[in-house]
Amino acid sequence: MQQHTPITATPTRALARAPLFPLVLIVSLFFLWGVANNLNDVLVAQFKKAFTLSDFDAGLVQSAFYLGYFLVALPAGMFMRRFGYKPAVVFGLLLYGAGALLFWPAAATATYGTFLVGLFVIAAGLAFLETSANPYVTLLGPRESAASRLNLAQAFNPLGSITGVLIGQHFIFSGVERSPEQLAAMDAAAHLAYMKSEAAAVQMPYLVIGLGVIAWAALIAITRFPRTSVDASESAGPVDRGVLGRLLRDGRFMSAVVAQFFYVGAQVAVFSYMIRYAQATMPGTMDKAAANYITAALLCFMAGRFAGAAIMKYLRPAHVLRTFALTNVVLAAVAAFVPGHVGIYALVASSFFMSIMYPTIFALGVEGRGDTERKFGASLLVMAIVGGAVVTAVMGATSDRLGIAHAMLVPMLCFVAIFLFAWRRTAARGVVA
Repeated sequence: MQQHTPITATPTRALARAPLFPLVLIVSLFFLWGVANNLNDVLVAQFKKAFTLSDFDAGLVQSAFYLGYFLVALPAGMFMRRFGYKPAVVFGLLLYGAGALLFWPAAATATYGTFLVGLFVIAAGLAFLETSANPYVTLLGPRESAASRLNLAQAFNPLGSITGVLIGQHFIFSGVERSPEQLAAMDAAAHLAYMKSEAAAVQMPYLVIGLGVIAWAALIAITRFPRTSVDASESAGPVDRGVLGRLLRDGRFMSAVVAQFFYVGAQVAVFSYMIRYAQATMPGTMDKAAANYITAALLCFMAGRFAGAAIMKYLRPAHVLRTFALTNVVLAAVAAFVPGHVGIYALVASSFFMSIMYPTIFALGVEGRGDTERKFGASLLVMAIVGGAVVTAVMGATSDRLGIAHAMLVPMLCFVAIFLFAWRRTAARGVVA
């Protein structure tokens, strides 16, 4: 049975009076899903090598992952509405851990499909975590500072992302590269041994992650959390069965869902193929060295989160989003038409300007809504993460046909869509466009 510390103050005061340890546990969620998200960028390159995949087939790592978000986000919102934030968090962590543990049998059998199933289960767990944590942060303070507050909270997410890349770089990448000619010269037994060796590299890291996440779920389950007055009134009130219909008919809200789809698609596509881009446009670059560009990009991403939170104290969030999106249109075009060192530096820099997009679009989507609409709206916004599956697959197919450099035009078009969303929001508020 879930236990709560009875607190009747406002959500902000409840948070301030809450014990420190529960707050640390919740903030850790932003770190934990960052680890999972950006380990995928390493897996795209690792599985391409281990299973000799095309760019499109390697991109299925992200397709399976973000399909899990899409299919589970709405049930996660319903679960949260029925049982509350804490049970949703615990259940999400258990799914996360179970998916990570599936990597052990997948590696033992060197079966790509089983890896994809494990990634789907991990993403299902993360859908619960993100659906719970993001709207909760927007409630903890004044409405006008919700976007800035969510950006600040999400600044801890890149720490997990960097950790994920470092785990992959040092504990998954073997540093052994085989050219297509070398692979073709291998006999069947040698090729199978090489494939199994590369697939097995993910076993131990994901075993440790899976057991650690399950232990974290147990820790949260036995920890007493404060209950806000919003939680109490929500659980006592009737379910508004028309809320989903209202949201789906609300053009203003749905434009945020569409913008989120394109943003997540652009971010995942850029990060997923950054190693591939570096190796293809700068011949001789090893996978371990190429992974350094993702680490640098994530450092820029983290810096952008803190900078964005500070800037939004003085400028409207939609105005900042518009400027950052337009900057990334230019940077993605540079990566497409000036491949090599200039292009990879442009992609690294684009991470700084991507950093504020997810939380800002999220906050703009749910601002001014009641708690029930906020919870179901959060589910729909998390469902939009399926953009990571769709856009990454489109980019992989484009790369197979036109080359990885010109494939960067795909995220460029996504940033154009985000710019248009932000421009309409600033125009609606009377900001000079």
